[in-house]
Amino acid sequence: MAFNSVQFLLFFPIVFLAYFFSSYLIKKNSITQLILLAFSLFFYACWEPVYLCLILISVVITYSSGILMEGYQNRKPLILTVSLVSNLLILFFFKYFNFAGDTINWFLSKSNSAARVPALNVLLPVGISFYTFQALGYSIDVYKGKVKAERNFITYALFVTFFPQLVAGPIERTENLLPQFKVDHKFDYDRITSGLKLAAWGFFEKVVVADRLAVYVNGIYNNLEIATGSSILLGAFFFSFQVLCDFSGYSDIAIGVARILGFDLMRNFRRPFFAKSIGEVWQRWHISLSSWFKDYLYFPLGGSRVSTARHCFNLMVVMGVSGFWHGAAWHYVVWGLMHGFFQSVGILTTPIRRKILVACKLGSFDQSVKGGLRIKRPWQFVKMAITFFLFIFAAIVFRANNMSDYAIALKKLLLIPSEFVSIFAGLSAGFHGFIESFRAAFVLDESMSGYGIKHFAAALFFVFVLLAVDFITRKERGYDIIKRQPVFIRWTCYYALVFAILFLSVTGKTEFVYFQF
Repeated sequence: MAFNSVQFLLFFPIVFLAYFFSSYLIKKNSITQLILLAFSLFFYACWEPVYLCLILISVVITYSSGILMEGYQNRKPLILTVSLVSNLLILFFFKYFNFAGDTINWFLSKSNSAARVPALNVLLPVGISFYTFQALGYSIDVYKGKVKAERNFITYALFVTFFPQLVAGPIERTENLLPQFKVDHKFDYDRITSGLKLAAWGFFEKVVVADRLAVYVNGIYNNLEIATGSSILLGAFFFSFQVLCDFSGYSDIAIGVARILGFDLMRNFRRPFFAKSIGEVWQRWHISLSSWFKDYLYFPLGGSRVSTARHCFNLMVVMGVSGFWHGAAWHYVVWGLMHGFFQSVGILTTPIRRKILVACKLGSFDQSVKGGLRIKRPWQFVKMAITFFLFIFAAIVFRANNMSDYAIALKKLLLIPSEFVSIFAGLSAGFHGFIESFRAAFVLDESMSGYGIKHFAAALFFVFVLLAVDFITRKERGYDIIKRQPVFIRWTCYYALVFAILFLSVTGKTEFVYFQF
């Protein structure tokens, strides 16, 4: 049951009424938890009922491991290992078995061996990467003594299966979410309205912006034989905003829905395209995942408090694993390693870059600012632009269907200079000639890419709207800003948002991108 479905629009009001009526009439927290758990399990079962068994197995294993680790202190490492390995084996079997088999078969074919690893025809359980990491985070937190083991099975099961963030996050921390189930959440008008506004903005990001950009991106990257280098680059630009709006939209809906019910989920995106380095991007993008890797993999490896070479190695490992988490294919791994490489180069070149900036009067040493270097504003915009270009360049391999397609895309990127020459050569035929040359270079043909000039202009307009909103809300959330405005402005914004969702959304149901991860 996706958020952008009629089923959910029928499902959530029922949850809302049942949850708050039980809170006021029954006045017993255990009953309200049980009701919310039942709705969460039903929500997940709407995809594939049989996979409820998998999530319940994960719940039982990690719940039991927490209690056992507190009861048998001298066996804590063994119990944690069993919890981690068993959950990761389930994840590996359903998500990575065919990938591993294909890799082994490739090596076997190169050695002329007739042996083959059989492929499994299984459906990837939706959200398995998300709820597995959340459950494993709980086991590790209990092992480290950061939290006490939860004794109430219903409470813990609800922590893992809570439906707003079950299938695509945010990946919550134990200390933030689990205690919230133990308190009663009463009807709160301000929380409900702010949750509705945030969810509405999430729907706008998804159905108006992300789905509109997806038409061109899919048209180009699923048909590379028609693509030009310019269209591939434009597709990567659009894809960067598509996946941002798609996943940020999901997160905003999840956070908004949870807030309506009285729960606070962590913020998952914070203006990532305003970052001034790739490292900063990952402090702003999919924050719940990047912070999970930081806490449970990067710091145990030594973090940054090691030699420079080891620091770069740690980054490469974490980003390579992050890429592998995103999908069972080599192009995802390459994408992760590219982000690790970009960060490593940034670390290795920091001393010389700082000296150059000071020498060129673009910065000055100042210990009162973070990093000890005060950079002039014009150069900050240059850093944003460079960071965004690197993100887009890496997005090409992420969006490619496989490494073969990525190789084709790289070859076609080499043709961009000649394509731009042809665009400006079209000026000799006047404005109409320029438009036709522009259309040909970027494959703005509805019969081929699904995009015409008007679609292109609309897409750029909504990208601009997104960036403008991100800039305006750089210090506080948008619903708080709107709340302070006069009634006329406030309700104009509300009606404009609803109008856009109802009448400017792209027709045809599309799943959220991160469901495949």
